[in-house]
Amino acid sequence: MKSSLPLPSQTVRVRILATTDLHMNLRSFDYYSDAPEPTIGLTRTASLIREARAEARAEGAIVLLFDNGDSLQGTPIGDLAADQPDEPHVLMQAFGLLEYDAIGLGNHDFGFDRKVLDRILSQAPCPVVCSNVNRLGDNTTWKKQAVLTRQVEIEGHQESITVGIFSVVPPQTRKWESHRLDQDVWIDDILPCAQEMVSKLMSCGCDVIVALAHTGLGSADAAPNLENAIIPLAAIEGIDAIIAGHTHLTLPGKSHAGLEHVDAASGMVHGTPVVMAGSAGSYLGVIDLKLTSTQEMGWSVAAQCSELRPIAGSKPPPEDPSLVALFSDAHSTTRKRAEEPIGHTDQHLHSYFSFCAKDHGLAIVAAAQASAVRRKLKGTPQEALPLLSAIAPSKFGGRSGPRFYSDIPAGVMRMRHVADLNIFPNELRAVELTGEHIRDWLEMSAGVFNQIKPGAQNELVNPDRAGHNFDVLFGLSYVIDLSIPPRFNASGGIENPESWRVSDIRFDGCAVAAEQRFVVALNNYRASGGGHFPFIDDAEPINVPALPIQRALKDHLSGAQPSESLGQGPCPFSFKPMPGSSALLKTGPKARFHIAEIAEFHPKLAGTDAEGFLHVQLSL
Repeated sequence: MKSSLPLPSQTVRVRILATTDLHMNLRSFDYYSDAPEPTIGLTRTASLIREARAEARAEGAIVLLFDNGDSLQGTPIGDLAADQPDEPHVLMQAFGLLEYDAIGLGNHDFGFDRKVLDRILSQAPCPVVCSNVNRLGDNTTWKKQAVLTRQVEIEGHQESITVGIFSVVPPQTRKWESHRLDQDVWIDDILPCAQEMVSKLMSCGCDVIVALAHTGLGSADAAPNLENAIIPLAAIEGIDAIIAGHTHLTLPGKSHAGLEHVDAASGMVHGTPVVMAGSAGSYLGVIDLKLTSTQEMGWSVAAQCSELRPIAGSKPPPEDPSLVALFSDAHSTTRKRAEEPIGHTDQHLHSYFSFCAKDHGLAIVAAAQASAVRRKLKGTPQEALPLLSAIAPSKFGGRSGPRFYSDIPAGVMRMRHVADLNIFPNELRAVELTGEHIRDWLEMSAGVFNQIKPGAQNELVNPDRAGHNFDVLFGLSYVIDLSIPPRFNASGGIENPESWRVSDIRFDGCAVAAEQRFVVALNNYRASGGGHFPFIDDAEPINVPALPIQRALKDHLSGAQPSESLGQGPCPFSFKPMPGSSALLKTGPKARFHIAEIAEFHPKLAGTDAEGFLHVQLSL
């Protein structure tokens, strides 16, 4: 504790600024389409940062700037920065230029080789904090906590304010990134870790405690191993402000309306101010705290408020010139690399209708996976087994907004198109399993759809289920009955035991038997338990050499490897007819140019909503 206490009448304002889930969206630019994109980019967020900082300092407030993780991976410029060991990392330089006070880590930040991550974070201009990820031996890459001391002038004399910082990531990160994390890395549960860190920071005499929590809003109740733990986290006494993230949603905002203990309009959770600033630099989170003092208790929070400041709107902020200059070389090099031609497509590849019709881009990725696995199976006991390939859309709108779809015109395929079709740095895996497991897999995947009720206004896709968990199993054909409620919930538990949405599962025209065995090509995220699919614990891993899926896709498109016919037929899934029923598909506005592709649903364009999504009414 400090040796002297401030006078009873003293008041101090603290402004906390926050970014989260940047995913290396540094410029206001879409590298997949090679075009400017004004709704994203740290260069525009930086202008909001400078404005918000100047406002607060003009009023004598202390200003702190934090990043909440998942900053290092997600765009081609991020891949370039990670591949240049002899060059300063551009994001670390940007964090220095913008005077960040501390940065937390997110699950995707562990998607690098550990040496690469250590090298990048060693360049951080401020403390890197990650409280619940542990490493054996001396860990100098990140700290468990940080204590910042800031001076403020009150009535002609200086007072010290100490701010304690801790940071947490989902414990599931250990599974999701198991191919990158050695056995000497383990991750503690969020809530017990937070309790411990708050206790330690309070014992250090911190006046304010801030949680950099790379986790979203989920269960209202405390439970072990929560992935999205913000609500019970906010109930922990001693936390004064929380920076949330991971789910790419926003708070304050309507996306969390109706949740228990959450005032979505104000951003208060259990009375604690929380901000979640979307993704890709689309928002700046702002929390203002008013601290007052008493002789007995020292500083305490007397008032607080949260807000989000968007970069999109009628008058978006300009790109910050200093950051544009900083990123200039990397930006130009990335664009040059992204333009490398690697193949050709006769079809326009897009993901506007991934949830109702064949996605030809997905089919290409599925074929690339199958082709790579086929080569690895030669001479093994599994060579004679039927081969399937599982792939989910990676750009499907949803929380990332109406611009977030693949849209690749027919013609030359370039490296940026490879990244567009599979944006995550996943590696190829293969498993052996039974027809019974396949059925469970498809049932879990079909949980992305809402139950369709005749005569009701039905939205096709449940916005609370992640689109990247809609696995399509190429090599099969199957029917989904949308009149039936989903069998599994989002956590992989059986919610409706009598529900079986998926039927008529066939391979090569023959019904799949429960005991029939298959090899399935898939990515490491799914193979390691990502998405809570129920078959994982029983699947038998097949040892295939590590291969980035983007590399397999490049080889497939360039003709460097033999082509695989899997994926060339019709869409693997279809919906059981529901005469008189319809469903609303929310998709990107450019889908209107391809509407003839879903003529079987007699589509009707129903305008665009406030977010910019095109509404298409489908007859089932």
